[in-house]
Amino acid sequence: MPVDLELVPVEKPAEANVIIGQTHFIKSTEDLHEAMANAGGGIRFGIAFLEASGACKVRVTGNDETLMDLAGKNAMALGAGHAFLILMEKGFPINVLNGLKAIPEVCSIYCATSNPVQVVVAKSEQGRGIMGVIDGFPPKGIEDAEDMAWRHSFLRKIGYKL
Repeated sequence: MPVDLELVPVEKPAEANVIIGQTHFIKSTEDLHEAMANAGGGIRFGIAFLEASGACKVRVTGNDETLMDLAGKNAMALGAGHAFLILMEKGFPINVLNGLKAIPEVCSIYCATSNPVQVVVAKSEQGRGIMGVIDGFPPKGIEDAEDMAWRHSFLRKIGYKL
């Protein structure tokens, strides 16, 4: 059976983060929503879950209509069963990842980033599946003392280190 690969770019606002993962049950839509809402802090989000059996619908939820619409649009472009895509603003993935990973039906997380993302999708006679992601850009060198000082300063500026 032949398999074709396709790169699907994720469309998102530059300042938004995207989390892409794999899950396995229609209940995931509500559980993902609850995990995001329980993270607090005014996080805005849109979630799309791609059902892989039964009606095979893209299930969309969230608390921001624009992000919800964009999550649904990206999900349709991916077309990969039992995947989910979360677009979020006014927060960082670090604030929600443990809650998402604790959901019993979540199998894996492919990425959590604000970088440009391309999803590597395999297509067969049966359907489509995510093989992996291309997150951001290749390295430009090894961190030096100046880069390290910037990183330390930045983490403290945004409140993630004391």
